[in-house]
This record gives sequence, structure tokens and C-alpha cells, in this order.
Amino acid sequence: MSHFDIQRPIVELPDQQPEPQIPDDELFFTDEEKEQIAAYKDQYPTADAAIMRVLWMGQEKFGFLPPEVIQLCADALDMPFAKAYGVATFYTQYYKEKQGTYVLDVCTCFACQQTGGYDLLHYLEEKLDIHAGQTTDDGTFTLQEVECLGCCGSAPMMQITNGPYVHNLTEEKVDRLIEDLQEGIVPSFTSMTLPQDEDEMGGNRRTDVEHTDTYQTQPLPEHVE
Repeated sequence: MSHFDIQRPIVELPDQQPEPQIPDDELFFTDEEKEQIAAYKDQYPTADAAIMRVLWMGQEKFGFLPPEVIQLCADALDMPFAKAYGVATFYTQYYKEKQGTYVLDVCTCFACQQTGGYDLLHYLEEKLDIHAGQTTDDGTFTLQEVECLGCCGSAPMMQITNGPYVHNLTEEKVDRLIEDLQEGIVPSFTSMTLPQDEDEMGGNRRTDVEHTDTYQTQPLPEHVE
């Protein structure tokens, strides 16, 4: 177990009437965005079924989803705020608070947990001097502990700002990653080899990527002998 103080403070209840973070004169969807929302609505039997896509649009436009943006998305679909809020708060991919330049989502679900996910999360906590759920003082990194990201075969792993995955994590790989991100270098998509494709497809599903990797024997976490 890391010697870093990983105890989190008591989480306070959210403010029922928080101060808006997006100015009123900026809080709107453009005509083009409204057309896209209408197209999304047409793809579903009910308008509110498009809420995930509209929330994603809102996040890309404003950077995160404070209550007033969630309300904007709900209004666009003529649905209750509470229902849209429930969707936004269920998924860690939706940012309810302003995040750092790079969001490091460290998976600690079962496969990653069993291969050292928590060890790497605590290593990052020490390295960045923040707890999971916090942002560094310079605004560069936000660290999050997340559930399964669907890449158990290359555990332990993380995702960067809802984008590229970093597979087969080690402390050395984390060190290089942080150094690169501090220089503005974001890793590109890596195509992973599936064992059953080694012979049939030359070990890789994709031919249009710069980086490939193969599954490795997964390590044991520090606390497992």
C-alpha cells in the first residue's frame, strides 16, 4: 500500500442552486447544432433517448457539464432536468466539473484491479500530488478512478481525456506518459493484437495506424504474492 495519504475528505452534498459557470450570452446551441440535435432525435423512438448524444455535444461545446448546460441539453429534448442529470452523473465520461487539460482515467475494475490498477492509481496520486478526483494546481492533470473501459486483455490500462487508451501500464510507462503530456505530446491510437488473429490477420486488426501492441502476460499487483 502506498504511503501517500489516500483518504478522501467527506464529500459534501451538491449545492442546490449553484452559481452558473457559463455566461447567459454563451449558453445556447447554434442553428447548426440544433439541426444536429434534430437529426439525433429522428434516430430514436422518443426524443429523450438522444440525451447521451446531446450531453456529449454540450460537453464538447462548453468543456464540461455544469447544471446550466445539463438544463440546456434537457430543454433541447423537452425532457425533465432530473432525467438528464441522472444520465450525466451516471457516466464518468461526462465531466460535471471543469477538468484539467488532460484527464487520466485509471481503470480499477476487476481485471485491472487484479493486475495492479490500484497500485498505479496510487503511484499517480503520489507523482502528481493529488487524490483521485482532483486536478493539479497548474490545471494540467485531472486524475480519476473509473470502472471498466472494456480493454481487460491489456490490463492495467487508462484512458486519456475520453480519447486514446494506454495499455499494459507500468510505473515506467506512466513516467514517460506524464513527461510526454507535459510537453503536449498525446499518444496516438494503438491497435491491440488479439491472440486468435495472430495467424489469420498477421496479429493486427488495423492497417491504418501508426502503433500496434500485443497482449502480454499480466502482472500481479504489489499486494498479491
